[in-house]
Amino acid sequence: MRGAQARAAVTPAFERRSARPADYLALTKPRLNALVVATSAAGAYLGGAEPTAAGLVPAVAGTALVAAGAAVLNQWYERETDGLMQRTRLRPLPDHRVAPVEAVVFGLALAAAGLATLALATNAFATALAVTTLVVYLLIYTPMKRRSTAATLVGAIPGALPPLIGWTASAGHVSAGGLALFAIVFLWQIPHFMAIAWLYRDDYAKAGFPMLPVIDGDGRRTGREAVLYAAALVPVSLVPAFTGVSGPGYLVIALALGLALLTLAWRFAARRDEISARRLFFGSIVYLPVLWIVMILDA
Repeated sequence: MRGAQARAAVTPAFERRSARPADYLALTKPRLNALVVATSAAGAYLGGAEPTAAGLVPAVAGTALVAAGAAVLNQWYERETDGLMQRTRLRPLPDHRVAPVEAVVFGLALAAAGLATLALATNAFATALAVTTLVVYLLIYTPMKRRSTAATLVGAIPGALPPLIGWTASAGHVSAGGLALFAIVFLWQIPHFMAIAWLYRDDYAKAGFPMLPVIDGDGRRTGREAVLYAAALVPVSLVPAFTGVSGPGYLVIALALGLALLTLAWRFAARRDEISARRLFFGSIVYLPVLWIVMILDA
């Protein structure tokens, strides 16, 4: 009996130790960071006259490390509110699988490694944009989430900087093509996030986040925001074809994708129910990678 009790006492500790690498990986928000990798890689590829792996890898790796570090430090800051939300309560910090001090050290190390990679292997412009990402995301957006609905727009800035960082790392300067990529991702995030926030508005309310869907009882303003930014995305998404980043094939497909996303946003604004919100959410997930792939293929 004592042997069985001893094994039972040892097993949880063993399971926790074996799960630690996965917990640290979870802190970096790998699914979100996959978007960072994809958009920064696209920006680096499109911004270079003759893109090579030697040029692309440091730009993408540095940007991804900075984004991962920002994600870890964001979760450290929001560990208490994450514990109040059904969607986030089992993250490593609120579930006490990783100590707060460990998360801080890990996040700072990732961010520092990313900045060092960009500084040593790319250029000062790309590094400065990465520093801007950290400052806006951690020092402005993260604390602002608890105070204002405008935090969504502020948070869209660091979310849209990875393709511009990649572009600048390859081109050596900020130009119209890179700014177009930034604008596309910036505008895309608003209908995408409005759909998410509508689906999880009760969770956000429980944690005390004054997101627009939380304070907007009937959802009319939320729907208008989704439509407004989806509508603005349609002409902006065409800019790469007019700046020489991509070609006429991209122009046609970008227009079709933009109108499709706008239709989903319009239906969400009209119905304001979970079905239309989920369709907008999944439509936005399809929209961005398809747009990027077509842009690269027709570059």
